[in-house]
Amino acid sequence: MTDDLAQLSAEYEALIQFLYLAPVGLVQLDGDGDIAMINPIAAQLLMPHSRNGGLDNLFVALEDIAPDLRNLCQQSTVQSGKICDGMHVHLHAGSGCSKRMPQILSITLLRLDASRIMAVIDDITEQVRRECRQRQNDAWLNAVLTGITDYALASLDAHGRLCEWNPSIGRVTGFGPETAGQSYTMFYPNDAITPERALDRLREADADGWALDESRLLRADGSAFWGSVMIAPLPEADREAADGAPSLPCEEGPAYCLILRDVSDKRDIAERRRREAFSDHLTGLANRRALFDAASQEFERSRAAPRPTAMIILDADHFKAINDRYGHPGGDAVLQHLAAILLDFFREVDVVARIGGEEFAVLLPSTDLAHALDLAERLCARVALDAKSFDGQAIVCTISAGVAVSVDGQCGVDLLIKQADQALYTAKRAGRNRALAWQPEAVAAPQEALDGA
Repeated sequence: MTDDLAQLSAEYEALIQFLYLAPVGLVQLDGDGDIAMINPIAAQLLMPHSRNGGLDNLFVALEDIAPDLRNLCQQSTVQSGKICDGMHVHLHAGSGCSKRMPQILSITLLRLDASRIMAVIDDITEQVRRECRQRQNDAWLNAVLTGITDYALASLDAHGRLCEWNPSIGRVTGFGPETAGQSYTMFYPNDAITPERALDRLREADADGWALDESRLLRADGSAFWGSVMIAPLPEADREAADGAPSLPCEEGPAYCLILRDVSDKRDIAERRRREAFSDHLTGLANRRALFDAASQEFERSRAAPRPTAMIILDADHFKAINDRYGHPGGDAVLQHLAAILLDFFREVDVVARIGGEEFAVLLPSTDLAHALDLAERLCARVALDAKSFDGQAIVCTISAGVAVSVDGQCGVDLLIKQADQALYTAKRAGRNRALAWQPEAVAAPQEALDGA
């Protein structure tokens, strides 16, 4: 018996040593999220992002950045095995100003038995970036290998204006010689790209050798197609050879090559994959991951070329009462109705996301505080007048909104969201159905004080 106990003790010590020396974060928790064991790597990854600085409960520690984790575990019917596999969670450098890029963690949850869950946590930030770049490279290499037959080729000057008309432009888009001298953004819908974003792509091309974008484009007859737009800088020799050429309508010679392709036939598969990763399942809006990705990219652009970036956080008022009266199907119908209003109200370039429960966020590139607050106020008025018809009844819903703005992208995305969230709860306390801008001296109401608000 003594030998058996000694062997068990030795095996236990070996297991503990393995857990603590494992190259990934490991957390053992119960069904309520209470942590029984956490190894140093997991503590190092999670501690800076815990709401209260503690790691007694995994669900509480990650409530701000992975609010669905608790429900995911509690609603899972898995008796033994994976509850989720490689869920991406976006973390940030902290609430203060920082130039660091967001950190991306992968979380896998394994149910060991009825009372124990193991969380496997890994930092995959660099891996995700490499995979994104590789997908872009593969897309263009595949286009070259399979033969590009439906493309438009044009030259741009240093400001992104088309230097001359090329017949290939007419073949793909239907535009004629009037394109010469206009910005390449003429191929985009009016609200799909800001002037600042258009110049960003030229700078990206200078820095990386090319800049790639896939989005909805327009033909001359107004019909839409899904297009891939690549911009690459021309060699200096090509620029000099064209300088002063009388046929060029631009003030300067060509500085970039633009390749525009119609990839509509390949869009369905790509869009389905994108929706699975970046869309909210109920509303079809962007999810929390997509919002943070877009905001991080916008902040990086703002640091290179300062411009204001606004964030609106909005919340359905008294949503718990709606659920109680009409049931969850009625509540879901209201959320879907609100999502449709948001998509119709904001620009195509804005990112509209559902970030949890009845809370939504809107990222507005190149938008100052006054304009963002005006939009939020007009949105509140529109939602209040647009009742949702459900099961023969009209459900009236109002929203409260908080607005915050980053001037130059120097502060982290998480800080901007926190400021907008504080303004939101100030609006709740002030009577709801209104929008307020963040004030430095404002103190947010505790979350629990406004449950069901």
